Amino acid sequence: MHSYFKNFSVILYAIAFIVFPLVGTAKENDRSETYRLLELFGDVFERVRADYVEEVSDENLIEAAVRGMLTDLDPHSAYLNQKHFQDMKIQTKGEFGGLGIEVTMEAGYVKVVSPIDDTPAFRAGIKAGDLITHLDGDHVQGLTLSQAVEKMRGPIDSNIKLTVRRGTKSFDVPITRDKIVIRSVRSRTEGNIGYLRITSFSEQTESGINNAVDKIKNGLGDKLVGFVLDLRNNPGGLLDQAVMVSDAFLEEGEIVSTRGRVQENAQRFHASPGDVANGLPVVVLINGGSASASEIVAGALQDHRRAVILGKKSFGKGSVQTIIPLGRSGAIKLTTQRYFTPSGVSIQARGISPDIEVDQARIEPLEGTRRDRRHEADLRGALQNDQLEGPKQENDVDKKPGDAKVKVPLASKPVDYQLARALDLLRGLALYRNRIVN
Repeated sequence: MHSYFKNFSVILYAIAFIVFPLVGTAKENDRSETYRLLELFGDVFERVRADYVEEVSDENLIEAAVRGMLTDLDPHSAYLNQKHFQDMKIQTKGEFGGLGIEVTMEAGYVKVVSPIDDTPAFRAGIKAGDLITHLDGDHVQGLTLSQAVEKMRGPIDSNIKLTVRRGTKSFDVPITRDKIVIRSVRSRTEGNIGYLRITSFSEQTESGINNAVDKIKNGLGDKLVGFVLDLRNNPGGLLDQAVMVSDAFLEEGEIVSTRGRVQENAQRFHASPGDVANGLPVVVLINGGSASASEIVAGALQDHRRAVILGKKSFGKGSVQTIIPLGRSGAIKLTTQRYFTPSGVSIQARGISPDIEVDQARIEPLEGTRRDRRHEADLRGALQNDQLEGPKQENDVDKKPGDAKVKVPLASKPVDYQLARALDLLRGLALYRNRIVN
């Protein structure tokens, strides 16, 4: 044991010598302290390796030590082993070999939330609500969701057999995997307003925004009055994608700056000419789940007064993480810089405050308001308006208060109150602009 410890200590000293070369007596005390602390680490490592109640591999001990060193720095620095590093690259790249289904777990089975259009699962007839009970004949019960997803992913053109339960029937569905592109941007129209939802900032985001805006423009034409950019519950992602999305709505000016310990490494990102919205009003929705790259976009559009920010204060993650590969040992994700909005404000632990604060709420009609509210036309003997079209109903004049039955509205899907307020704001701006022009 002692010989192993001596060898290990030599390695630690060598590392310390490389990191802290001899540069003069001013730093000799620092080097001496570093040697002492490395020796402490070697003592603990050897003691755990020799005396822990169960045998632990050297690899697991070293990984745990590195992981602890990084996670103790801040909540976002981390060690990524080889598998987690590959998973992160898939997440940021936005494409992988798979089936093309959004899934969750229900009662131990994999439940299909939705098949993605034009993917192997969609073409094979997989439907929302289907339960996947077996993968290549192996039962999915006992697997976590991430384990089941990992089994469904695989090389492009490889085959997998799903056993699907739909209602009372179970059947097998053979599927050939294909390249799946994760949709980080979803869009639709709300009347004459374009709605853009960004779920994360991956390599597909900037192209997704441009394609979605073009689709909305072609669909609405001159009727288009503005855009809602929904960044709620968006945890962030790639810095360059946040810059490009901001640039898409800005004609000029700084978007964001990043600064670290070395001032010479500071970076500033600026917008280039061109606005995909052609100057139409934009409302950005944020909430407490909007973080990092989402806050870069919201901060840039707010500082340049290009958009109205609506919702709740954002998360407040104002730091930049750099992925540093470590060869076959994975990578480290290290916080290297802070970012600042165009006005020079750090969002770290502060967040973006909305221009208009709106809580997410549920709209309910007050009881009795419909029954109690009366109008001129309800009064007995009220004068008729000859300009109104259609004959007046016989019972409109002579009916007594309380005779009419109050219609109870049918249950409908919940209203997104924050989105409703954003749409109202854009409609109001469009109405105001039309009146100014006319």
